Amino acid sequence: MRKNIVAGNWKMNLDYQEGISLFSEIINMVRDERKGDQIAVICSPFIHINSLVQLSSGVVKIGAQNCHQNESGAYTGEISAKMISSTGAEYVIIGHSERRQYFAESNAVLAEKTNIALKHNLKPIFCIGETLDERENGSYFHVIEKQLEEGLFHLSPEQFAHVILAYEPVWAIGTGLTATPEQAQDIHAFIRNKVDVKYGFNIADDTSILYGGSCNPKNAEELFAQKDIDGGLIGGASLKSRDFVDIVKTFNA
Repeated sequence: MRKNIVAGNWKMNLDYQEGISLFSEIINMVRDERKGDQIAVICSPFIHINSLVQLSSGVVKIGAQNCHQNESGAYTGEISAKMISSTGAEYVIIGHSERRQYFAESNAVLAEKTNIALKHNLKPIFCIGETLDERENGSYFHVIEKQLEEGLFHLSPEQFAHVILAYEPVWAIGTGLTATPEQAQDIHAFIRNKVDVKYGFNIADDTSILYGGSCNPKNAEELFAQKDIDGGLIGGASLKSRDFVDIVKTFNA
């Protein structure tokens, strides 16, 4: 049975003390207010990860925002999956649209990152989605299918079962725009169908697919009510404890 997951992505925000302060608020609120079995995850900058793991007590799961595709080596400034795993973190975001855009990460590179993350027992939150141009020219289904095929579909069924998918309409990230619940559901259903064709109904039905385009407390309930939307990858709203926990609590209803 697939899990409901709300994953916060702090991006390049918060110094060390700010991060600890915000996380302390989040963990106390989640502990007091969460009623269901939904999973809350915070993917922080690298400087916070070890301390957040120590504070979390398993109440909120911890993840990284990226990892390098190689095991180790002369890659100054990079962080390996093994390093992340050694802190006790359990998740890592792979293929966020900002990594694809600003760092030219290809599907082939993201496939390698997925492999190394799984090797070190990290659960990849693998991001896919289309740009505004791709949405407007009607190529978005092809774009998303290619991202799945080249980034993930080399995995065995056993490996793929550990992957979480996140649909990011790139045109809705940080713009204030949001895909309508119907638009988001349409894409999520398409994604689940592609997983079904590749890996079969059981794995497709168990795969959590998150929505990652300007999700906030006002629109979360309507988005999460859709059949194939299992939670959210939350950007700006994860920097406000009340907003983030209110999104987590959407599943309490």
